[in-house]
Amino acid sequence: MPTKTTVPEDHRDDARPQFVLEALREHRHFVMCAHEKPDGDVLGSGFALGLALKAMGKTVHYFLDDEVPRNLRFLPDADKTQRTFEGIDPSALYVFMDMSDRARADDALAAVPRAQIINIDHHLGNKRFGRWNYVLEAEAATGILVLNLIGGLRQTVTEDIATCLLTAIISDTGCFLYSNATPSTLRVAATLQDLGADKDVITEQLYQTRSFSGQKILGRVLDDFVLTDDGICYSTVSQKLLESFGASHEDLEDVVGALRAVDHCEVAALLKESPDGSYRLSLRSRGRVNVMEAARALGGGGHFRAAGATLAGPLADALDRMLTAVRAEMEAERARG
Repeated sequence: MPTKTTVPEDHRDDARPQFVLEALREHRHFVMCAHEKPDGDVLGSGFALGLALKAMGKTVHYFLDDEVPRNLRFLPDADKTQRTFEGIDPSALYVFMDMSDRARADDALAAVPRAQIINIDHHLGNKRFGRWNYVLEAEAATGILVLNLIGGLRQTVTEDIATCLLTAIISDTGCFLYSNATPSTLRVAATLQDLGADKDVITEQLYQTRSFSGQKILGRVLDDFVLTDDGICYSTVSQKLLESFGASHEDLEDVVGALRAVDHCEVAALLKESPDGSYRLSLRSRGRVNVMEAARALGGGGHFRAAGATLAGPLADALDRMLTAVRAEMEAERARG
């Protein structure tokens, strides 16, 4: 475990990565940290930076208090994650990837002193919780920030690193369907393909491979969804339903995206029951409603078009809170004209 140290003055020059680059050059031991329910951006970013640091002779660990999702196990170094602090030097710097708030990390990381945290992120409202903070809220994925860092370290973007970074970008742009897939983002993606990343393999793993249980759950969600008169398309998944199909939350990846595709839908919402009776909420917007603000009102966060939160049960209360928050943001959007 890391040891407590005096917290130095923060570095706030978030738009330029020079302070983070100094830390990466000067320190020897690093831990890449992923948020709960890891996705392609957080894992792709972490593995890419880890590979680059190892090429510099650094010691790198990947801390993930979860299993790597099945559709991301093709990533280089995906078999090297660990759920304990075994072998980690007490002086190691912990690189928190793709998190606006350190609360998104697992409880096991709560004891990491701020003085040992590098915060690399692209979410709106990042709380700058690290000693070193590199935050570019306009970028499509944390992977783009990591690419900037690897360039600043003058490290070669190998085929493996390119694969990790293209996975990060494809994941957070919804396979380039979202509005954050700007011309600049597409040019970066093309460069990564030129460097050896196989777009077809990545998209096959992320979007064209679903477990039998996951496909069954998707069918049930689409069969049971509700579309309100004001354009909120929502559905729920109970623990009982998951158990009946032998499925898990991992099998629900991007199910909410299927709800978003429904005609006349402005906001899609999926409420997934957890074993403790709480509900994990996923929100997606067609682009007119800021679901990040709705999620923030519920104690969560995210992006303008994609956000989430955790709501206490029972289901009726969770649904009521979700609908109230989304409608409040719809009303705010109408007031803004």
